[in-house]
Amino acid sequence: MDYLRTLGSAAVSTLVQKSGLNLPFSLGPKISSLDGVCNLYDGTKRDDGSSVSIFEYDYSDQTKKASKEFATNALRKLRSTRHPDVLRFIDAVETDTITYIMTERVRPLQSVLQSWCGRDAKEREDWIFWGLHRISVALTFVNDPCASTHGKLCINSIFISPSGEWKLGGFELFSNPKEEAPILYTSGAIYPNSSVWAAPEVKKGGWSVLKEYEPAVADAYALGLLLYAVFNPALGLPATAHPPHPSPTVSSSGSIPPVVFASFQKLLNPNPKGRQSPKSFLEIGMMDNGFFAKNKLVKVCLGLENFTLRSETEKNAFLRALQESSASFPPEFTSNRVLPSLITALEYGGATAAMILPLVLQFGVNVSPEEYPSLILAPLIKLYASPDRGTRMALLDHLPEYAEKLDKKISTGFSDTVAVIREATTKSIILLAPKLTDRILNNDLLRFLAKMQADSEPSIRTNTCILIGRLGPTLGYNTKKKVLVPAFSRALRDTFVHARVAGLMAFMATIDCFDVDDMANKVIPNIAFTMIDKEKLVRDQAFKAIDLFVKRLENHAAAMPDTSLPDSGSSAVLHEQTTLVTTAAGAASSLAGWAISSLGKKLITSDLQTTIGVGTSTAPLAERSISVPPPLETIGINSSIALTSPQTVSASSSLTSSRVKGMKLGSNNIPLSATAAILAGQWTDDNTESVRTENPWGNDDLIDVNADEDDWSAFETAPAVMAPKAITPSKLGFYLSGNEISTQHLPGRKTLGSVSSPASTMKETSCGQNKNNEIPKHMPSPTLPAPSFAEMTKEEKASEMARRKEERKQVIFQHLISIHFTELNNQRIALLKEQKKGAIRG
Repeated sequence: MDYLRTLGSAAVSTLVQKSGLNLPFSLGPKISSLDGVCNLYDGTKRDDGSSVSIFEYDYSDQTKKASKEFATNALRKLRSTRHPDVLRFIDAVETDTITYIMTERVRPLQSVLQSWCGRDAKEREDWIFWGLHRISVALTFVNDPCASTHGKLCINSIFISPSGEWKLGGFELFSNPKEEAPILYTSGAIYPNSSVWAAPEVKKGGWSVLKEYEPAVADAYALGLLLYAVFNPALGLPATAHPPHPSPTVSSSGSIPPVVFASFQKLLNPNPKGRQSPKSFLEIGMMDNGFFAKNKLVKVCLGLENFTLRSETEKNAFLRALQESSASFPPEFTSNRVLPSLITALEYGGATAAMILPLVLQFGVNVSPEEYPSLILAPLIKLYASPDRGTRMALLDHLPEYAEKLDKKISTGFSDTVAVIREATTKSIILLAPKLTDRILNNDLLRFLAKMQADSEPSIRTNTCILIGRLGPTLGYNTKKKVLVPAFSRALRDTFVHARVAGLMAFMATIDCFDVDDMANKVIPNIAFTMIDKEKLVRDQAFKAIDLFVKRLENHAAAMPDTSLPDSGSSAVLHEQTTLVTTAAGAASSLAGWAISSLGKKLITSDLQTTIGVGTSTAPLAERSISVPPPLETIGINSSIALTSPQTVSASSSLTSSRVKGMKLGSNNIPLSATAAILAGQWTDDNTESVRTENPWGNDDLIDVNADEDDWSAFETAPAVMAPKAITPSKLGFYLSGNEISTQHLPGRKTLGSVSSPASTMKETSCGQNKNNEIPKHMPSPTLPAPSFAEMTKEEKASEMARRKEERKQVIFQHLISIHFTELNNQRIALLKEQKKGAIRG
């Protein structure tokens, strides 16, 4: 078996399994040998990986055959004896040559005592008294309820748990006098070194003599020897342990505290009938001001054991005392004894949860990083599912103290019916966000936050908006574009003032999460209405937010090119005519003037490349669709004025030549009468029906052409007028001959005979210019030699009257157009002056 011990746990398991054994543990390193009967090993439980201790009884050697009897008794008694201060049994494996007993992880008291020698004397004394108290409780349980004798109480039968608690073990000689052939009475003498802890009566009459006394007699004497050994680990047995067993003296007590010396003397009384029992020793120590009762570790353990049975007042007093004295506790005591008890108390909830959790976190500071997840985090995470709101509230309030160490996802109280829990949960999420996965952060969490924005509590809605703003930079790119603007915009429409302010501040805090397109198209439009909010606090914040985003857009726009159009002459014209305005009137005029003018020039770039003039012959416009009217520049009319909204025409309006020359609004030389005729032809389609049914000039003719008696002398004596020259129609698509207007080159157009009324005419006309770039004040009507009425028949006279009537209509029409053009130019001059004054002031 020595060969097996030198192998690793895996090799041992393999060899043992080949022999037919199925070990529930993995054997680790050897810790110590106990009395030469068994060996103590560290081990690991296979099913859950927990740490355990393995007691190995090897009786394969013929010289150790007696060890099998001790191993069998130890296993039987340890398996049936359950007590908090007794070594906890877990499992066992028995064969013909070996027995393994698996217990909780422990260390021998002998090795632990050596490590305590370097600590503070007072702290060491408190720890020893606490251990003796636990062993006294265990012995009292063995002697009274179990009516048995331990029989082997010595330093090698005491073990220390990870929490520093003393555990009673070494059950090899554990016996009940009522049993058949108790091992203590039959084989006690052959156990190695059994005479060291044997009572005087045993040394005198053997172990069987104990049948005549109470079961506690032998254990009481051994307890006295143990007390001396733990306070004087460097010394041997006291003089009273040897015949004639004199009574202990103060000088021979070594480092035993005076407060316990009297009990020490009674425990080592040579007379078994006058010897103090472990139960009496415990009772004396637990009396008021007793050596156990005033021990702080003993008080803490008793307080933790009865914590759930105490009143709220007693609980609060105990927790305050625990907090005040926590610094003096051994680290292993707080980590493995106090912490588990406090966490268990947390599971019951109640008002004390707010006091318990800070203590848990305070004691957890000394826990190693390897043990922190199992000792602290795992229990706390389970408590988030507790139905007790006080517990969950305490967990949320103290979340900053342990959030960095979290490595698991926890559920939260977003759906709790109590508003305080929901608000605390919302505030705590910012601490948990770094621990959340991308899926939870960008999906599940945002679903909860969307519900929180509709919460009935204004503070929760406000804090939710703030939380989303703080989480914004950590969200995914697509999530930012989809969530942030709607979430913050929802806050801007909240009835709670501070929620609206939080929405504006969230927009500002996440400015880097938006690209310039979103700022211009989504963010600023959603913020704009808050600038006229009913609350000044909101308005002020809104203007700050708008200013922040506008400056960001200005910086971006400064780096943009002047235009995205191709580099051509049309873009240059557009740029030249685009000027900034500073007033509302100027903006309105510019919208009607330069912007549309530039658009018109852009659309007819090809037309601008040809020169238009009287007598110039170019290619006809046959390629243009017959349904599209010729461009306005084609007939010498500036498009900016042609598309300007019409103004009221004053009959008295006039424009001097000098002022008109300064304008130079165009360069095409088209007579105004020709312009009027072209416009009349273009308006014919829209006004044909109205002309057919209504005479735009009124129904009362100037003269009744059918009246023979009327005076015609005025017409017979009318002066003769030379006919004007015809205009070449090659470019314009029409020509004028005398008083007649032909539209043979404009398919689909009708003659001027269906001319519209002056009112409708003035709404759509635009100005043209004469050869000298001036708009004439007076536009004379071209006339022809008037034939004599004396030579005409009645029908010819009627025809002549109709012709002259039509001629008068043309003169009136052209005069109205001249007035309209003059008014438009006046307005344009005023506009340019206003812009010039604004530029000078700027």
